[in-house]
Amino acid sequence: MRTRTFVLSLLVHVSVIGVAMVVRIFAVTELPDPPRGTTFMMATADVPEVQPPPQQPAVRATATRPVNLNAAPVVEPKSLEPESLDIDDRAPVGLSAIPSAGGDVPGAVFDLGPPPPAPRAPALPAAPVRPGGIVRAPQKLHHVAPEYPAIARAARVSGIVILEALIAEDGSVRDVKVIKSIPLLDAAAVEAVRQWRFTPTLLNGVPVQVIMSVTVAFSLN
Repeated sequence: MRTRTFVLSLLVHVSVIGVAMVVRIFAVTELPDPPRGTTFMMATADVPEVQPPPQQPAVRATATRPVNLNAAPVVEPKSLEPESLDIDDRAPVGLSAIPSAGGDVPGAVFDLGPPPPAPRAPALPAAPVRPGGIVRAPQKLHHVAPEYPAIARAARVSGIVILEALIAEDGSVRDVKVIKSIPLLDAAAVEAVRQWRFTPTLLNGVPVQVIMSVTVAFSLN
């Protein structure tokens, strides 16, 4: 009983489904109208037509090259003419012709320029020199004995102070430096040497400055 019912129900459903499919296939569906073309119109105003200006013929610029009159000729000349030598007849009186490789040229004047300057005397040394060789030591003309300092005498200090003196062109002493020092006696030695005078020192007959060493002795006897 149940088997029949099931088979009958299955047939009914299959029939319904088939009828529905057939009806859908044969149904007439109205299609929409196709779109119509749209025409656009453009309103234009009356504008006068502008005529382009007439074109002028282009002028081609050509550069003019300068002509060098001294340049060598490109084309070989057919004949050679001898060059003429222009001689000024108005040459200064008293100037004779100077001979050249090709002979004398009468009336030719050459500018020899100013005469060469006379040779200068040898430059003298700017720095002072030291006696020796061709430079003789200056001779002392005026001597001043140093004063013995009382403090050095009380301390029984004695000895020899060696100084370096710069003697000017006139024989005066301009500068004194201590080479060998005795502290209590240096000032007295420098003061005495500054008052000394010497003969001028000559180099090639010209007075020059010299630097020489002098000694000042201090003795308690």
